[in-house]
Amino acid sequence: MLVYTVRRLLGTIPLLLAASLLTFLLVDLSGDPLADLKVQQPPVPAEVIEAEEERLYLDRSLPERYVLWLTGIGGDGDIGLLRGEFGPSVRGPDYDIGQALADRLGTTLRLVAAALLLALGLAILTGVVSAVRQYSAIDYTLTFVGFLALAMPTFWLGALVKEAGVWANQQTGYTLFYTVGATSADTRGFTAWQLFTDHLGHLVLPTLTLMLTGYAAWSRYQRTSMLEVLNSDYVRLARAKGLPNRVVLRRHALRTALIPLTTVAAVTVAGTVDGVILIETVFQWRGLGDFFVEAIKRSDAYALMGWLMLSGTAVILANLIADLLYGVLDPRIRHE
Repeated sequence: MLVYTVRRLLGTIPLLLAASLLTFLLVDLSGDPLADLKVQQPPVPAEVIEAEEERLYLDRSLPERYVLWLTGIGGDGDIGLLRGEFGPSVRGPDYDIGQALADRLGTTLRLVAAALLLALGLAILTGVVSAVRQYSAIDYTLTFVGFLALAMPTFWLGALVKEAGVWANQQTGYTLFYTVGATSADTRGFTAWQLFTDHLGHLVLPTLTLMLTGYAAWSRYQRTSMLEVLNSDYVRLARAKGLPNRVVLRRHALRTALIPLTTVAAVTVAGTVDGVILIETVFQWRGLGDFFVEAIKRSDAYALMGWLMLSGTAVILANLIADLLYGVLDPRIRHE
């Protein structure tokens, strides 16, 4: 298992290099970062534009800029992914892209972690119940709820949940649900407990929205996988030996049935990133999703590349973790 883990970690290096090259090419081909500056009225002096091109390394060739962005060799110390520098921003020399990403990472991780954990837990629970009670009233109900959530676009579901929170606040005359921002506008003087509850309160509606988008698909996979395992020969043998149904489900069926869900959950991490962008926009969170939208509006090429590399790394790590979990979930699978 250790050898396999090391080999998989080493295998992520060419993936990350390929992701960096693809990211650089896509962003570079998307447009000129100084396009807005060049069309300003009154016209910006040519000397200013040339100085900005030099600061952003746009005066160099495409291969040279890629190597510079990746390694920082030949730069001014403000660029080089391998050195932890994401490059200069169109916002000015004082704007640190790496620090901006780090400042917003905690906000987004709070949302993603809560939503994924709740979605996985709920999907496993409802998937198992639906499989065990196949064609029962509860199975039909859970299936209907799952397909209903699956059919709703993320941005529309987020707007609907937000409007429901606003309506509940208006009807009761109290702030039952926070509908804007990741925290209150003014948290000065808050104790640690008050700050925790404030964060928790702002987390409810965005987490509910993101959780439903993941739960809808995962619960269907879990139900199908569980039905297949329950009809397998080794589960029938365990029941024929007289083992209690609870033991059969927990020790023999569930672990194997979790393997397809593990794969699907890892693959759909990229979809979760997309959902975060929409949800943070709807609920006006200043996280990585908002950072991505702002970078697009400003045509901030290095900020976009930094965000895309961070997201790509998260997807690759999620798939790595899924591969390692296979050997834990199913004793028939061993990586030597």
